Amino acid sequence: MAASAPAQGRRIGDVILDVQNITLRFGGVKALTDISFDVREHEVRSIIGPNGAGKSSMLNCINGVYQPQEGQITFRGQTFRHMNSRQVAEMGVARTFQNLALFKGMSVLDNIMTGRNLKMKCGLLAQAFRLGPAEREEIRHREFVERIIDFLEIQAWRKTPVGRLPYGLQKRVDLGRALAMEPQVLLLDEPMAGMNVEEKQDMSRFILDVNDEFGTTIVLIEHDMGVVMDISDRVVVLDYGKKIGDGTPDEVRNNPEVIRAYLGAEH
Repeated sequence: MAASAPAQGRRIGDVILDVQNITLRFGGVKALTDISFDVREHEVRSIIGPNGAGKSSMLNCINGVYQPQEGQITFRGQTFRHMNSRQVAEMGVARTFQNLALFKGMSVLDNIMTGRNLKMKCGLLAQAFRLGPAEREEIRHREFVERIIDFLEIQAWRKTPVGRLPYGLQKRVDLGRALAMEPQVLLLDEPMAGMNVEEKQDMSRFILDVNDEFGTTIVLIEHDMGVVMDISDRVVVLDYGKKIGDGTPDEVRNNPEVIRAYLGAEH
């Protein structure tokens, strides 16, 4: 099934995530320089740029993996400069990474269950022995995970060890684990990297469905410009750690500086 264009009638809300003047250095090397952009509730916001542009570094700043030396990030009105990844996750931001970090020997269901960790209230001892409240809590979480499995159309593999699945399905499991956190904002770092055309079409459809049916705000890094232009509401463009474009897909597509960055000055 081919990806459809963003739903024109979908309600885009107010700014939910505001990135202001972020500068990130590693020693004397600047990975990001004075980057500012915002993300509105319920939109699909893409970050694009050539290799080494600073895209993943930007996501790492948003979800607390990196601590920028300058600038601040505001999420739902709360401004912070230094947050760790767990604090960001507890606030409602989930993340997938370029390189899969799934538990290859565990089943699809159990991998997605790990995304419910922050939602579990019972202690480890109660969970280990499945004592009364812990057992009831686990049943509720498993029911939620089963709904995600149905949503992502991976019912046939729910008990299969993830390591036995094709790459495209493993990517879908990775998405499911992030969705299990019930995020308000979902950061996707190249979710279609290494996929064939059919797998990309499926993943595009699921991303749009997550955005539309769950109302989840999506921040997406992707190299496939066809996908980006098809599913994004707005696009921010980075090059060598600096912002060189920001706007709708059509505005970015026709931006001379963006064209130079991708095609070279002679074009």
